[in-house]
Amino acid sequence: MGEVRNVNDSEFNQTVNETEWVIVDFWAPWCAPCKAIGPVLEAVAQEREILVAKVDTEQNTLTAAQLGVRSIPALFIYRNGAIVSQKTGSMPKPKLLAWIDEVMTADDF
Repeated sequence: MGEVRNVNDSEFNQTVNETEWVIVDFWAPWCAPCKAIGPVLEAVAQEREILVAKVDTEQNTLTAAQLGVRSIPALFIYRNGAIVSQKTGSMPKPKLLAWIDEVMTADDF
């Protein structure tokens, strides 16, 4: 169904614009909550038609700074290149799926 892809600053704009639905995960290797949500996002990519774009904030600081990311993990949902929702922090799979489903079925875009 979906896909998980590591994305750097130079690929970011193209990535969020090439697919209808993208969830961006801003993370860092030292971040325990980021490590916890990683496998959950991989499972979500198998269950939903959504691209999971993982941005390592240690290596790719520009995009995170432009979006005002101050805490990680930071999750942004894009639809056709526009941010439609965002959350910070790790969450269990049912909560993450509920958030994604709520956003993807909203009709206020």
